[in-house]
Formats: sequence, structure tokens, C-alpha cells
Amino acid sequence: MVQVKAIFKRWALLWSILTGMVVYLLFSKVPLLEPAGTLAGPFMQSLMPYCLFGILYVTFCKIEIKEFRPHTWHFILQGIRTLMAGLLVLWLVHITGPSEHLIVEGVFICVICPTAAAAAVISEKLGGSIASLTVYTIIANFVTSIIIPLFFPMVEPSAQVPFLTMSMLILRRVLTVLVLPLLLAFATRRWWPALAGRIKGCSNLGFYLWCFNLTIVSGVTLRNILCSTVHGGVMAAMLLLPLPVCLLQFAIGKALGRHFGESITAGQALGQKNTVVGIWLTIAFLNPLAAIAPGGYLVWQNIINAVQIWYKEKYGYLKW
Repeated sequence: MVQVKAIFKRWALLWSILTGMVVYLLFSKVPLLEPAGTLAGPFMQSLMPYCLFGILYVTFCKIEIKEFRPHTWHFILQGIRTLMAGLLVLWLVHITGPSEHLIVEGVFICVICPTAAAAAVISEKLGGSIASLTVYTIIANFVTSIIIPLFFPMVEPSAQVPFLTMSMLILRRVLTVLVLPLLLAFATRRWWPALAGRIKGCSNLGFYLWCFNLTIVSGVTLRNILCSTVHGGVMAAMLLLPLPVCLLQFAIGKALGRHFGESITAGQALGQKNTVVGIWLTIAFLNPLAAIAPGGYLVWQNIINAVQIWYKEKYGYLKW
């Protein structure tokens, strides 16, 4: 029993992905369970923002305000992300085939996505800096609110959304999902230190909350894939290409972070993406079919995270 529990804990991210997909299949394909799935599905999705708020609040309670400052690599990585996205935009402009355009558009979303708000949870698990990654995530979201309105009209001419409108849509999500739990956590540390200390003592609480959220997201991702009208080689490409893109972004982040003594944090900063925002942006402003790619990226990045956690717990450090 102890060994089974240890295996579950070590590979919790993979179990969460598998559980979410299996539960979705059961409640959407088994006739007896379909009515319950129809009712439970929207309810579970409605829990996601509240769960994410709780994840971030718990994690941010461990940050001291004096640690909350930007670093040089934060801005270098933003430049790298913007450059990569810009090169993909130039490629998209010269593509004429609809299938090729759809595939590259999906890759573009995987690159331009901001850092996942919950990346700090995984960074903490791996021994990285919560504070540094949180600062980077805020910067990344503000940069995203600028570059997306600039790039999207070039990717899809129909995406003629006013600059300020799209920027405010993105910034509103940042405020509600990221900034509010951060401010609440700082207030808790300031005026209720006993509660903050108790939360800080629950080292894995944020991680397990993220696993619960990942279960829901995985089910939604599988639904999007199964309901998509994309088939054959295009579907395979949009599910498989995010793997090398994900590996490349983790590798670039770690390579740069190593020069600043923050390899783990920088790797998560560039590699772990907010694919939920990516899917929302794609469906709302680009070709909705391209949303398959960030869904595939979600699975690959969590497989990579699971391997990193396994290695860290087995050997006590990350070699790469």
C-alpha cells in the first residue's frame, strides 16, 4: 500500500490527465451515465477558476514581499518568446495551403501563450523560486496583452479586434486570476501570519489542487479533440508537433536560466504555458480548429513536468 501511494504521488500529474480523460469518456459515451455527465460537465468547468484562485493563493502565501522583484532574465525570455512568435508569423504570412497554415497557427499559439499561472506550483515542487516565477508570469501576461493584438491580425486577417479591446480582455483575466490571489496572500501574511504559516506548512496543498484542476482540463481537452472536425495527418501533426516545441522552450529557458542560477525557474517560465488562455484566444479570434495544438501542448508539458518531478524525487536534484 505504501509503495502504491508513493507511485501515485510521484506520477500524480499523469494520473490526473488519465483520470480526466477516462471520466470524460465514461460520462459522455456510456448511455447510462450521459445524463449525469451533461449536468456535471458545466459544473466542473465552473470550478476551474475558483480552484486556480485557491492554488495561487496557497502558493503565494509562501512568498515574502522582499523577494518580489524582476530579474534580467525575465526580460530576455520575453524577447526570445516574442522573437519566436514573430518568426512564426512571418512563416504564416507566406503559407498558402490551408492545412499547413492551420498546423503552423497551432504551433504559433503554443509559443505566444503566456506562462501558466500554476507554473509556480511545479517550480516549487522542483526546487525553483516561486517569487521569481510569479514576477515573470505577471510580466509575461502584460507583454502578451501587447503582442497578441499586434500579431493576430497578421495570422488571421479576420481577427480585426481593436488593440485596446483585446488588451483589456487579456489584462482582465490576469487581474482576476493572478493579481487578486497575490494581493490576498500578501494581506494574509501581513495581517494574519498564523494562517499564512499554517498554509505554508502544507507543502503539497497547491500541487494537489493543481492535480484536481488538471483532471478537469484534461477532460475538456479530450472533448475538444474528439469533437473537432480535423482528421488524419493534420490532427496528428497538431497533436505531435507541440512536443518538440515544448521541449525546445523548456530547453531554451533552462539554458538561459543556468547563467543566472535559476535554471529550473526559467525552464518552467518559458516551457509551461497557460494553454487554457491559448485555447480561448484561438477559438475567440483565430481559427478554432487550431485549438487542438495547445490542447496537445497541455498533455506534453505535464508529461515533461511529471518526468522532472520523478527525477527530482528519485535523485534529489535536476541534472538538466
